[in-house]
Amino acid sequence: MKNSRRHTVNRIREWVNLRIYDSKIPAIRFLRYTSVPLSVAAVISLLLSHGFNLHEDQKLWVDIILKGTIGFYIIKYVVEFFYSFSPFQYLKDSRWEGLLMLYMVVNILSFNIFGIEILSTLGGYLGLEQLDAFFMVFVQAYFLLFVALEIGKASRLLPMLKVSPPALLVTSFILLMVVGAGLLWMPEMTKSGEGLSIKEALFTSVSAVSVTGLNIIDISTVLSFKGKFVLLFLIQLGGLNFIAFASIFAMLANPALGTRYKSLLQTNYGSDSLEGSVDLIREIFRFSFFFEFAAAILLFFSWGDFAFAHLGDRIFYSVFHAVSAFNNAGFSLFSEGMAHPALAHNIPLVIIISFTIILGGLGFTTIHDLFSTQAYAARRKNPWIHLNVNTKIAVYAALILVPLGALIYGMLEWNSTLRGMDHGHRMLTAFFQSVTTRTAGFNTVDFGAVALPTLLILIVFMFIGGSSGSTAGGIKTSTFTLVFVNAMATIRGRKRVELFHSTIPVELLNLAMSAFLFSASSILLGIFLLSVTDGHLGLARLAFEEVSAFCTVGLSTGITSELSTSGQTILMLSMLVGRVGTVTLAFALTSRKKESHDYTYPKANVQVG
Repeated sequence: MKNSRRHTVNRIREWVNLRIYDSKIPAIRFLRYTSVPLSVAAVISLLLSHGFNLHEDQKLWVDIILKGTIGFYIIKYVVEFFYSFSPFQYLKDSRWEGLLMLYMVVNILSFNIFGIEILSTLGGYLGLEQLDAFFMVFVQAYFLLFVALEIGKASRLLPMLKVSPPALLVTSFILLMVVGAGLLWMPEMTKSGEGLSIKEALFTSVSAVSVTGLNIIDISTVLSFKGKFVLLFLIQLGGLNFIAFASIFAMLANPALGTRYKSLLQTNYGSDSLEGSVDLIREIFRFSFFFEFAAAILLFFSWGDFAFAHLGDRIFYSVFHAVSAFNNAGFSLFSEGMAHPALAHNIPLVIIISFTIILGGLGFTTIHDLFSTQAYAARRKNPWIHLNVNTKIAVYAALILVPLGALIYGMLEWNSTLRGMDHGHRMLTAFFQSVTTRTAGFNTVDFGAVALPTLLILIVFMFIGGSSGSTAGGIKTSTFTLVFVNAMATIRGRKRVELFHSTIPVELLNLAMSAFLFSASSILLGIFLLSVTDGHLGLARLAFEEVSAFCTVGLSTGITSELSTSGQTILMLSMLVGRVGTVTLAFALTSRKKESHDYTYPKANVQVG
């Protein structure tokens, strides 16, 4: 009976498909082409609506465009469902889009029948007055993404441009920084409604996308909720590496581009195979959002007696600091940063942020190797499979550098910035500064009062940074480890460099040394230029500022806003170069020609030392 009913349904559907087949392609093509200008107009309308104080007649036009776009996409979804050869499979494949359509229909009916907008009412209860507005931004961006994918399926533009993966990486960051600056420049992004200057908007955007955390404005008092929301969005994109989004979209839109962009992911995240790179990207999103969500929940219950005006503020502050900590960004919504008296001595809060920073700085491949069910099942099934070398370097580096940094900071600052605290708080504060120095940028003490010897030690730790493939900056622990073990092997007269019972290829050693030299040279050049433009601020403080910018740390002795425009421009360039990596930048700016190396020159004796 059941099979007979299914057979009847299939026959009816086949009859319908044959009747509508001739009109399917023109109808779907018309909808897709119409959706492009309509979506662009809707997004521009949203930007104008949220970024500028519009007159009533302008708001009316924006409302008409947005409602028209929503209506169009509901019709588009229904038409595509109707023309689908397998409607039930279509519903399954587009379930998220279907849920959005269902919400829109229910919201329209609720408003027209009962006069109630669902998210607006919910936002009022939670103290998030802009909840419905920002949901609409998400909806429009969501559909614009689908339009971009449809265009990409018929486009061969990227291969024609012959853009190399490193150049695409650099371009994506620059583009995101410029777009972010444009968003932050809009008047409604500030509480005063006057907007940021172009310099302030650009510096803040560069700092957010590069997940650095240096500021020339007080974001807690200057930016409005909308501005802080944009800042949060930029931190998330910059931290997860914007190219991860772009690569996924490119591969989905045009499978022919797959291998090229998979190779970029392989380089960025250190995956052992091209297919593994795609799987790793899924893990990156899954683990990132899971850890950020978990950290936000823990932070929500750890603010202690700190007074928030609304429940919505408590939620937003929890989410913002969780994202900022995991992405090692160092942005805080408090004027004093984490040095606020109610926060610096809040033990649960400090511990949660510390471990969120550590997780974000371990690297996505390390997180995958440590926490993924596949890796754990493989090790359990095959006992001879161990953690890979990257994971071991990241874990051992964290276990060595964090306690070592805390010990050194505690010894040097025991009677200075740690004075007046009990022993427990002194040790906790020293631990937190050690964690945050490796590119997180939060601080529970005033770094303007830190002694010179401590600043020099912190510069070393900032230079080392976090693990490869992570949200952290610096030259990375793997680079420092390879340079160190190579030097030790040379001193001991060994011909091979071995680490964790593995032989390190010469190519990797050369790459590590190149990254080390490029980074050191870039930092020295930045310090020299800062000494020319702002030498009156002192060499030590300028050096600390430059290393903090290049290594995307975000710690400051308080001179960022005092720098000249030239000095702040130098910091912006340092943040960009430090984020994309000096080696990647070098590959992006130079064309690598294939050369024949089937010959060798005679060996030369060169005196060293």
